[in-house]
Amino acid sequence: MRCSLIQATVMYRLRTSIATLLLTATTLVCAQRPYPSQPVTLVVPFAAGSGTDAVARVIAAKLSERLGQQVIVDNRAGANGQIAATFVAKSKPDGYTLYMATNTSHSANPSLYKKLSYDPIKDFTPITLTGELPFVLTVSNALPVKTLKEFIAYAKAHPDKLSYGTPNSTSLVTSETVKRLAGINVVGVPYKASPQVLTDMVGGSIDMYVVDLGSGQGMIREGRIRAIAITTKTPSKILPEVQPIAATLPGFDVTSWNGIFGPANLPRPVVERLNKEILVALAMKDTRDRLAQLGFEVGPSSSPEAFGKYVADQLAHWTTLIRQAGIEAE
Repeated sequence: MRCSLIQATVMYRLRTSIATLLLTATTLVCAQRPYPSQPVTLVVPFAAGSGTDAVARVIAAKLSERLGQQVIVDNRAGANGQIAATFVAKSKPDGYTLYMATNTSHSANPSLYKKLSYDPIKDFTPITLTGELPFVLTVSNALPVKTLKEFIAYAKAHPDKLSYGTPNSTSLVTSETVKRLAGINVVGVPYKASPQVLTDMVGGSIDMYVVDLGSGQGMIREGRIRAIAITTKTPSKILPEVQPIAATLPGFDVTSWNGIFGPANLPRPVVERLNKEILVALAMKDTRDRLAQLGFEVGPSSSPEAFGKYVADQLAHWTTLIRQAGIEAE
């Protein structure tokens, strides 16, 4: 009886040891899989058809080639980028969920909302800056104005009669800053995505919209809406004939940025691989040409550390812009 018990105990321990060894071996094999070993998701905070979406799709296609795995664009629009940012912040830090961030979620939202379900610094791992996307102030063809100076005069002659659409922070902050500097009153109408604002602009129900060149230049070139000023301090290569807002309102300069993050605590080897491949993709001539057609200006090569500093600096910059514009947090 005692011998049988001893044999049973020995066999149990042996089976347990073998199971443990097999589990350990399996874990090691999985851990040693080269990254990436499955498709990668690139989350975009705005709807399909927006400038950020167009840029993300160009980069995703090139990154798919570089990584040898499909990079899928996942549009999670809404709440001024909060839905997408929160989703990524809560995702597993394994490199398979990335975020195409903009100044909306990482620079402006902390000052636009009293409560956020994510922290733009602590909840993300910076990978690299991708570049900047200029915005342009446009008006409906129904308005008898062709310049910013004429628009300001028209707005002063028609107080409380004009409206502007705003689906993102760049549009909101630019519009409110122009209002403050010019001394005019234009009523803001919130939107979920850029395409709907453009549709309403063409229909005449919205008078003004500060739109990114990626989603707006088609309608501008077709003459369906009218571009009267660029937000950056220097003219855009895409619309060289459009004067900067600063030409009428000195000192004005607002630029929207894009960059790629992962959730916090992303493993360093994964960060380095992604940083390297994204920068290589952005350096390719065909990539730059396609992005240039969208009005997107590829930024200088940046390390994860340099991008992290840039994000912190932009957070401080946009905090100042929003305070100066007199925008109160919701």
